[in-house]
Amino acid sequence: MDQTVQNGPLRGLMPAEWAPQDWLWIGFPHLAEEWPEVLDRAQRQIAAFANVVAESGQEVRLLVRDEANEGRAKALVSESVQLQQRVYGDVWLRDTGPLVVRDSEGRAARRFAFNGWGGKYLMEGDRKIGEELARDAGLPLATSDLILEGGAVDGDGTGLVVATEQCLLNPNRNPDASRADIETELARMLGFDRVLWLGDGLVNDHTDGHVDNLARFVAPGRLALPEPHGSDDPNAAIYRDARERAEAFGLDIAPIPSPGRIEREGTVEPASYANFAITSHLVVVPTFGSIQDEAGVAAIAALFPDRETIGLPADAVLAGGGGFHCASQQMPAAQTD
Repeated sequence: MDQTVQNGPLRGLMPAEWAPQDWLWIGFPHLAEEWPEVLDRAQRQIAAFANVVAESGQEVRLLVRDEANEGRAKALVSESVQLQQRVYGDVWLRDTGPLVVRDSEGRAARRFAFNGWGGKYLMEGDRKIGEELARDAGLPLATSDLILEGGAVDGDGTGLVVATEQCLLNPNRNPDASRADIETELARMLGFDRVLWLGDGLVNDHTDGHVDNLARFVAPGRLALPEPHGSDDPNAAIYRDARERAEAFGLDIAPIPSPGRIEREGTVEPASYANFAITSHLVVVPTFGSIQDEAGVAAIAALFPDRETIGLPADAVLAGGGGFHCASQQMPAAQTD
C-alpha cells in the first residue's frame, strides 16, 4: 500500500514502546569518520545488541550500507538476524525511521521533516530511509512539514508525551512554529494530546537534548528519570529540573541511577542508562564502564518484571553520538483487540 497524506486530518496513536512488536530495525555503523578510532568496536556493540534481541525470539532487521558493510555485519551477527542493504548515513533510525501509529483499522506510518539534527549532520539517505522502510512494510504514510526526530518524543500509550524545550523549541528546527503549533502537530500526527515539557537535555548531546537520553516512560503515567551520581555529575541540575517539572505535572517518578561523569578525550559524554531499548522480550541497557553500570541495569530491570533486562557495553556507540535506543526503531504489532 502506497498512500501519502500531508496536512489533512489523521487518526491513530503511537503505542508505548512496551506494546507488542513485530520486529526491530537497527542501523549498523559504516562511516569511519563518524566513529573515529572506534568503528570496529561500535560495529561489535551494535551487532551484540542485534544478536540478543534476535536470540530472544524477536525478528531483527539490521540495515547495512553496502556489500562491504554487509560482509562485516555478517561476520558479527547470528543467522537469526536479517540483513537488509539500504542507503542511509547515520545509524540513528529512532530519528530517521518511520514512526508507526495504530487505530482500530490497523497501522500507519508517520514521517516528519528532517534537517540533520538542526543542520549539523545531514547525510545521504537520511531524509528518505523512513519513507522507504514504511513503504517496504506496506504501511500508508502521512508526512509533516514539522522538523522532528523520533528520539525527541517519548509516549506512554495513553496520549501523553514527554519532550524537551531545548530540542522541540530550538530555532534550528522550526523557528516559525510556536509551542502551541508543535503541540497541535504532535496531536495530529501521533495522537499525543498532552505534552510534558522538560527543559534541557543532557550536556553535550549533539541532538540538542533528545528526551530519550533523559526521561523515559516505563508505564502509563510513570516516568523514569536519572538521579545524579557524584559531586561532579555534569547533569545534576538538569535531572533536578526534570524531576520538578514531572512531579508538578502529576507523574509518578521511577528514579534510575546516572552513570555519573563520563568523559572521552577530556570531553563530557552524554552517557545515560535512560537510552535503553524496550523489545518484545528484552530491555537492553547501555553500559559505559562506570561503577554505576550494575546498579543502572538492576534499577531498570525492576521496572520491567515481565521482560529480561540485559546490560551491554555501548561506549563506542556513544562515541558516534547515540545509544541502543537511538540506533533502533520498533514496528508495533498489528492491533489484535
